[in-house]
Order: sequence, then C-alpha cells, then structure tokens
Amino acid sequence: MSEPTGAARRRGPFQVGDQVQLTDPKGRHYTFTLEAGKQFHTHKGAFPHDELIGAPEGSVVRTTGNVAYLALRPLLPDYVLSMPRGAAVVYPKDAGQILAFADIFAGARVVEAGVGSGSLSAFLLRAIGDQGMLHSYERRADFAEIAQANVERYFGGPHPAWQLTVGDLQDNLSDTDVDRVILDMLAPWECLEAVSKALVPGGILCCYVATTTQLARTVESIREIGCFAEPQPWESMIRNWHVEGLAVRPDHRMIGHTGFLVTARRLADGVEPPMRRRRPAKGAYGDDYEGPNKG
Repeated sequence: MSEPTGAARRRGPFQVGDQVQLTDPKGRHYTFTLEAGKQFHTHKGAFPHDELIGAPEGSVVRTTGNVAYLALRPLLPDYVLSMPRGAAVVYPKDAGQILAFADIFAGARVVEAGVGSGSLSAFLLRAIGDQGMLHSYERRADFAEIAQANVERYFGGPHPAWQLTVGDLQDNLSDTDVDRVILDMLAPWECLEAVSKALVPGGILCCYVATTTQLARTVESIREIGCFAEPQPWESMIRNWHVEGLAVRPDHRMIGHTGFLVTARRLADGVEPPMRRRRPAKGAYGDDYEGPNKG
C-alpha cells in the first residue's frame, strides 16, 4: 500500500528538496529549502545545507558566528504562515475550527470557494486524504496560481484529490452529492442556492467571513433560504501563556479576531426547519428590518 501524498516528506532524515525551519536562540523562525552545495546565510553567519542533508530531524547546526539553530521540518501551521501570499491566509486557529466543526473526514467530498493563497486547501487535502475530493474555486487567476504553487510545494507535487477551477462558484459549480461546502468570500449568501443543490442531506455548509455585517447577512440568508437547520455562528481566540519559574501569566499579546465562522446542516428536500423557540431581544427586528423573521 503506497503512502498518502506528502507523507514521505514528513518523516525520516532531511533530504534534498525538504523544507527546513530553523529556530534561533530568541525563538525566531527561518524557513528554506534544502539544496546540495548551497549555504544558508544569516546576520549571525552561515552554514552549508550539506550539514543537514542526511541528518535527523531535530538536529542543531552552528553558523560561522557560532550561533546554534534548531532544525525541524515546519508544521503545516508554520508553513501556511510563511508561504508566499496573494490573498490573506486562513489562520491555523480558524482552519482547525473548520476541520473540527465542519467535520472534515477522510474520503469526504468537499467544495471550497475562495482559495486565496491555498492555506485552507492544504489543511483540507491533508484531512480528506488521497481518496477524498476537494474542488476549489477561485475567481482570480493570479491567486489561483499562487495557491497551486503553495499547495504543491507542501505536498511535493500535485495532489490526486485536488481540482482547482478559476471562476465564480455560482456560475461554474457542477459538483453533486457533496459532503461539505466551505465558503471563504465577501458575499457567501450569493452562493447559497447553488451550494444547497450540491450538498447531500445532512451535509455541512461552513462560511468564513470577516465583519459583523457579513456575519449578520450570512446567518439571516441561511435562515431565509429554508433548507438548512439553524446556523451556528462563532469566533475563536488564542492566548499563549508565559511560564518561567514562578512567573506564570498570560502573554501580553494574543491572536484575537481574525474572522467569524458559521456552520449549518442541509435538511432533506421538502423539509421545513423547525420553528425557532428563542425569543429575540426587544428591538432586534426594527421597522427597517427586511430579513426572514419580518412580521
């Protein structure tokens, strides 16, 4: 049985073509690709790539300035934060939430719209494996080109489960019996009719938006279309901790708001969603409200 795509690049001694992440004594990271005969240069000196080729992961190398660097392969969260960008990337904290709460499983058939720089595509492909299907749609050809290069660099070549289409999702979507749909775009509500036809009953729609106005319109539009269960909106934040002897405290900086996530389950055809029992706050639906709960 052959290894999954990219797995061989994640273990064993360093080889030519591997991505290497160096960590200096201050915790700063430097990422490069191993090439025979080349040198890695820093302001603290240099060392030859050949010192790492054939060495085990977790080795330490010293520059000509006698500064020690820890050498490891970058994790996928490290890789997506350092790779070339066309559009903003989906941060690892949000990608992890999408994989968990959109229930991305091995062999899943997934449609993604808004590829950007390919960050989420890499996470999705690693989760669905070679037997799954990821069809990604990107409106801008220049973003699609950058995303394709980033994804193929990570996996060491084309991924057999990935198809990338340049164009609008609502104009080009031909996939059927899709398990999951991920929308990372300015106006996901414009695609709801198209994706509702592609999703299987019980399938999950997951939308990633940046602002509260986008969030509100996305949630209300999902309710209005009538073929999804009650949408669940949320955001996540990460706060690291400083631990040094008796000094145990939260870091002064944290990864705060990056985006909002909304998930909703596809209902069976012809089924109406159950009536919401929650009482809205007074004034939630003013005179100028035009959403599905008007009246």
